[in-house]
Amino acid sequence: MSETLWYLKQCDLLRRIAPEQLARAEASCRAREFARGQPIYMPSDAASGVLLLARGRAKIASFSDDGKQTILAFIEPGELFGELALVEGGPRDEYAEAVEKSLAILMPVDVLHRLLETSPTASLGVTKLIGLRRRRIERRLKYLLFRSNKERLVSLLLELAEQYGQQTLEGVRLGIKLSHQDLASIIGSTRETVTVLLNELQGAGMLRIGRRKLLLTNLAGLAASVHSTEPKLPESALR
Repeated sequence: MSETLWYLKQCDLLRRIAPEQLARAEASCRAREFARGQPIYMPSDAASGVLLLARGRAKIASFSDDGKQTILAFIEPGELFGELALVEGGPRDEYAEAVEKSLAILMPVDVLHRLLETSPTASLGVTKLIGLRRRRIERRLKYLLFRSNKERLVSLLLELAEQYGQQTLEGVRLGIKLSHQDLASIIGSTRETVTVLLNELQGAGMLRIGRRKLLLTNLAGLAASVHSTEPKLPESALR
């Protein structure tokens, strides 16, 4: 079994497709390594395929007319991205960049279309993926328009807890390393403002700040402060 085929089989959505069909599709896929900070695709690049992140971590982002970056999502190993190529042709609107050394596999749109036609379950899974990511972006846009910087930051921390939270004896550790600038780029603020707000939340006993790591010590309090419910963590076991 080739390395590319092995990675395809590890993708949760593609596991529902017959192994022999994946094996035939593998011949049309291209695997490429990317250094930290290297673009995987750029705005205006042709949306010719969907990508699978095999190793590393990537971010999806866009730039405003004045050059300000907004991070839309982070991609983890085993996840598909660039999925809008399945439903709309033409150039891409956003760009993808490797956050750390990464390996991505490009699957041409026509190849993935044929695979999805053979598996209604996989096709539904991709539809749900597109809907989930669009909903998160729409929710974040609503926060940008109607909430304060502090409310946007707290809402983001709750969202990150839902995606990357790891329960510990001291609280919920976010299993993703983000700088203050990263957080600012997600909520449409500045690094200085995020630093001030994190220090305020730490002083209030809501969280503890480490080196590019955050421990949420009062998840219920954070949720209550933005009139939200406590997020469900991806893993409940103590670490």
